[in-house]
Amino acid sequence: MEKITPGDIRYSDLADKRFNKRFAGKPDYIVLPASTAEVTAAVQEAVSSKRRLVVRSGGHCLEGFVSDPAVQVLLDMSMMTHISYDTGRAAFMVEAGATVGEMYRRLFLGWGVVLPAGEHPGIGMGGHVVGGAFGFLCREYGLAADYLYGVEVVTVDASGKAHAMIATRETNDPNRELWWAHTGAGGGNFGIVTRYWLRSPHATGNDPYTALPKAPASITTFRVSWDWQEFDEGAFNRLTKNFGTWCQQNSGADSPSLPLFSILFLNHRNIGKLEIKGLVTGADAHQLIDNHLADIAVPVGVPYSLQTEESPWLRFALNPFPELFQPGLDSVAAKVKDAYFRQPLTDSQVATAYRYLTAEVPIGGGLGMATYGGKVNTIAPDATATAQRSCIMDVACNTGWIDPKGAAPSLAWVRNFYKDLFPGSGGVPVPNEQTDGAMINHPDADLADPAWNQSGIPWHTLYYKDNYPRLQQVKAKWDPLNIFHHALSIQPA
Repeated sequence: MEKITPGDIRYSDLADKRFNKRFAGKPDYIVLPASTAEVTAAVQEAVSSKRRLVVRSGGHCLEGFVSDPAVQVLLDMSMMTHISYDTGRAAFMVEAGATVGEMYRRLFLGWGVVLPAGEHPGIGMGGHVVGGAFGFLCREYGLAADYLYGVEVVTVDASGKAHAMIATRETNDPNRELWWAHTGAGGGNFGIVTRYWLRSPHATGNDPYTALPKAPASITTFRVSWDWQEFDEGAFNRLTKNFGTWCQQNSGADSPSLPLFSILFLNHRNIGKLEIKGLVTGADAHQLIDNHLADIAVPVGVPYSLQTEESPWLRFALNPFPELFQPGLDSVAAKVKDAYFRQPLTDSQVATAYRYLTAEVPIGGGLGMATYGGKVNTIAPDATATAQRSCIMDVACNTGWIDPKGAAPSLAWVRNFYKDLFPGSGGVPVPNEQTDGAMINHPDADLADPAWNQSGIPWHTLYYKDNYPRLQQVKAKWDPLNIFHHALSIQPA
């Protein structure tokens, strides 16, 4: 097992592989395992030598869980990218180092099927599926975790010995609880995922062509843009409330608009534009887009530009909305603060958003509001570890900066913006009639900080709700020494 140390030509490239440049680590060495056996050996060596160990798949963690100066050993999974159909389990096997884009490509070219997963093709499957995995197709097909049939995990027992375990959703599987925990607990909690097996919960037989949903024949994208300068507070209120109302009225499991997904980008006025970006699958795309904009954009009363484009599924999946993932974004430090909504923003929340988005501050950022629900909301909250199953939107306050001088004003702005959105619940989206906590795949360590979470509700309730005690039991059984931990990791029972 080769150790890549700071003197190796590959070290700096691997150490710097992270989306959020706000955090940096410098491990003693990095391992690039190519098999489950090599992962097990690497884990064993780190545990035996009492070195702090983390794993990385795509490097898209929004917090410093992996890029942590305390980390001494980094397992980078990017050599484990095999994807195939496993006839023995009647499921697709995807190794943890494969990216979402590689997975989309192989499933489509091989079998014409799709797994609903993340938006950016560079996201690694290893940390993505275990956190639930939401993306462009979630309203129509649900979350990637809803398709998880099995998982292989390298765990460490109470004696300090590393083992590879396979856990499936079969009701008679003695390891079933370990499978369940990987349907929404988030990465870095129980062990190191090496492989996933994926198939639709209702698939029967052993035909790979029907084991997952059929991929869309085509994708129609739409981009709407307004000039911020033409907006007063009334127009801003109409746009924001129209979007929330549409989500409320169109997030049911039987809504004809489930093939449509969109994000409202309420950018800071510094950025100059307010935008909606969305996509639709299927033949009724233009009608669904027209209906969407008739409900949201037209009543605002401010002129907007509209661009639509149709492309084959795979071409879109491998390069979706290029402007969102453009070169240069790989040098940004970022802070994202996520919240699930079960009802639209209130008048006072819209007023708060307007105040922060028009404030005279030297920052870049905004409030993103993504459509949600649909098929996601057909699963019981305890059937998977993803507990939020009655939401209509995922909302996020976000900011980014390149110059280190931008850190302090940007962080102060985004943290206070988020806190002021939830004045009646201690500055966080507690589970109640309107809000429902936050998404662990968009982690925010502030939720564990009493300075920013004054609700009296612990961070783990915001992420896991009533599922947390059960996750603690899994943690106690499979990681009793707490080898795998970070700022928001599950604590053993």
